Amino acid sequence: MGVLNVTPDSFSDGGCFNTVDKAVQQGMQMFRDGAAILDIGGESTRPGAKSVALDEELARVVPVVEKLRQETDLPLSIDTNKAQVAEAAIAAGANFINDISGLTFDPEMTTVVADSGAGIFLMHTRGHPEVMQQKTEYDNLISEVVESLHKSLSTALDAGIDRSRIAVDPGIGFGKSAEGNLELLHNLEALHQLNCPILLGTSRKSFIGRILQQDDPLERLSGTLATVSLGVAQGVQMFRVHDVRQAREAALVAWSIREQRLPL
Repeated sequence: MGVLNVTPDSFSDGGCFNTVDKAVQQGMQMFRDGAAILDIGGESTRPGAKSVALDEELARVVPVVEKLRQETDLPLSIDTNKAQVAEAAIAAGANFINDISGLTFDPEMTTVVADSGAGIFLMHTRGHPEVMQQKTEYDNLISEVVESLHKSLSTALDAGIDRSRIAVDPGIGFGKSAEGNLELLHNLEALHQLNCPILLGTSRKSFIGRILQQDDPLERLSGTLATVSLGVAQGVQMFRVHDVRQAREAALVAWSIREQRLPL
C-alpha cells in the first residue's frame, strides 16, 4: 500500500504532493513501483496533529481520487475517519476506507462502508491524533489492542460488512510509546486470532528514528525495511509504506525465505 499524502503537514512528506497533478504523478509512480493499492490522505494523523475541517479535507482528496480513477483501474483507499469524506471518495472511485479509529470516531462511518460495499481497514488507536500520545500506558498492550480490534471487527460484521472486505491494523505509533511499538512488532502473530488480513504501517515512524538516532524521517528507510521483513516473518500480508519499490523488494525476499521458494 503506497502512502499518498495530499497534505501540507504530514510528518515526512507534507507539502510534497498537495496539488492534484503532483499527487497523481506520485500515485502512478507508486503503482509502477509495485504498489497494489494507494492510500490517499487529506488530513495528517501524526501525533499532535489537529483535525482538518470537512470542506478542506474534501477539497484535498476528492479531485485526486477522481483523477487517479481516470488514470488507473487499480485499487484506491481513502485515509479518513469522517463518514462524509469516505462517502464522497467512494463516489469519486475509491474502493477502500482506511479508518484510523476503527469505526469509533464517526458513528456514520459504519453505515457508509456497509451501504457502499467498500472494503475497510480497521486500526487501533487511543483518541484523536491531537491527544493520542498523552496516554500510552497499558496494563496489557497486546491483549488490549486485540480486544479493541475485535470490538471494531464486531461492529463491522454486525452492520453487514462481509469479513472478506475487512483488514486490521495494530496502529503502530498511535497511542503507543516507542517501547510499546516494539512490543507490538514482536507479537504481531497475536493478531491472527482475529481471522483477518493484517495491515502494518511503520514507514519512517519516530520509533525507528529513536533506534537509529535519526531525526530526519527520510533517513529511516533501512529501519522501515527491517520492520517489513520481520512483519512478513510473522505472517503480515499488507504494508503501508512511502518507499514502495524498496519495501516490496524487502517483502519478496523475506517471503521467499519464509516459504523456502521463489515468488511466481
